[in-house]
Amino acid sequence: MKLHRLLIAALALVTLSAKAQLGVPKEKFTRADSLRGYISPLRSCYDIDYYHLDVKFDIENKFISGSTLFKFTTVEDFTKLQFDLFANLKVEKVVYKGKELPYTREYNAVFVTFPKTITKGSKDEFRVYYSGNPTIAKRAPWDGGIVYAKDSIGNPWVATACQGMGASVWWPNKDQQYDEVDSALISISVPTGLQDCSNGRLRKVTDLGNGYTRFDWFVANPINNYDIEANIGKYTHFSDTYDGEKGKLTLDYWVLAYNLEKAKKQFGANVKDMISAFEHWFGPYPFYEDGYKLIEAPHLGMEHQSGTAYGNHFGNGYLGRDLSGTGWGLKWDFIVVHESGHEWFGNNITSKDLGDMWIHESFTNYSESLFIEQRYGKQAGQEYVHGTRFLIANDRPIVGPYNVNKEGSSDMYYKGGNLMNMVRTVIDDDEKWRSILRGLNKTFYHKTVTYDDIVDYISDKAGKNLKPVFDQYLHYKNLPILDFMFMHGKLNCRWIADAKDFDMPVKVRIKGGEYQFIKPTTRFQPVDLKDATKENIEVDTFNYYIGVVVD
Repeated sequence: MKLHRLLIAALALVTLSAKAQLGVPKEKFTRADSLRGYISPLRSCYDIDYYHLDVKFDIENKFISGSTLFKFTTVEDFTKLQFDLFANLKVEKVVYKGKELPYTREYNAVFVTFPKTITKGSKDEFRVYYSGNPTIAKRAPWDGGIVYAKDSIGNPWVATACQGMGASVWWPNKDQQYDEVDSALISISVPTGLQDCSNGRLRKVTDLGNGYTRFDWFVANPINNYDIEANIGKYTHFSDTYDGEKGKLTLDYWVLAYNLEKAKKQFGANVKDMISAFEHWFGPYPFYEDGYKLIEAPHLGMEHQSGTAYGNHFGNGYLGRDLSGTGWGLKWDFIVVHESGHEWFGNNITSKDLGDMWIHESFTNYSESLFIEQRYGKQAGQEYVHGTRFLIANDRPIVGPYNVNKEGSSDMYYKGGNLMNMVRTVIDDDEKWRSILRGLNKTFYHKTVTYDDIVDYISDKAGKNLKPVFDQYLHYKNLPILDFMFMHGKLNCRWIADAKDFDMPVKVRIKGGEYQFIKPTTRFQPVDLKDATKENIEVDTFNYYIGVVVD
């Protein structure tokens, strides 16, 4: 009997592992990956304070030209630094104090040498001039680059989308998530008759007199590089306000003129409820100074800070589908809710390394459930997150490799959302859970973070060591298995898991009874569950995403 049970447990783990690993070669990374992902001394030596991105879009020729002003504070003495620009774009020149600087290029990295040492603590600046035909996105927003499209009446419609690939696909910058610029001026010049919508607030519109008009947008808050955007089209604008936790929040909407009435109806039905729910659970909207915007885009959507790109065709669900299969996902606009959830997790709190993108996506996936809960009750929200499990692949770890600009499994969405619901269930105190979510956004307000920052904070505030739980679900692809066995007529239980010292409390009951917590470890221990039999043990697998074996 004991050997039989060990085989069951072993096979459960091996089967999951083999399903994902057979025929899959070990991933290899290149020098280019390291240049893109590693925080080298040539990057860490300077801290970005301010960008002025000034770029002209020649839409007919799919050509851009312009410059980026880098203002920085020196962290360590240096004579050489790295910035980033994709190799298919030309560096025209790098100018420092009125003179051109020498530079070299390696893959998408550019190395600039200064005429003398830039000393620690000093503030300085240089400007990069560039031009070229940027990468055209084939399937935005899942790949990066520029989207060149036409609206339904034939007008040019252009957008940028570059998460993962990096902002250096279309403009020069220090292209790494750990160092967010403190503020930015975004100047986009477009053919006269079109409008540009970017992040922050519109400061000025200038007719350049050469067939182009420049739109100057200013971002007053720290912003990650991939969030900086251009959206160019025949837009019309309408606005509203929301009385939020930090006062009056401006709501601005930029949509194609012929979609104005649909947009007013759809945004009116979703936006204020969304902000109300997320301010309740996560704390104040993090960018009151820059306002909240939705901008119609020729792709599905992207969480561009203070200017969310929207392409869900003014309908509910995810392009009309319910990703949970429960019906709850058809009662609200997925892109409005999900992409706006990133204002808290992704934009306010940003992972230092792309390998920790779960910090962005797991919490934001879970935000969908919390939005539903605010509208329809807790049971509805939990039904939704439970319903997304059929989308989980359990193919590889959710945390990706560090220092090579590589994210982990797409399970960071649905498995990550289920993980958050499990953590809430383990904490078993909804007000404490809410205070943790709000505390994360307050403690790490406008900051970049690591895996340990988030997991340590949650464990500390929960008063429980939740590190093995996060470890199992984020660093391993297998589910933990709750293994029951009767020994000499007594019920015993243990966890079979990859994570060291895994000991997640779990809810069990006799069929028809009340759930109670038990605290298994990785060794068999007696379970106090009166009148338990093999047939009547029930585990709360509605809230726990686990395997269960009873013998």
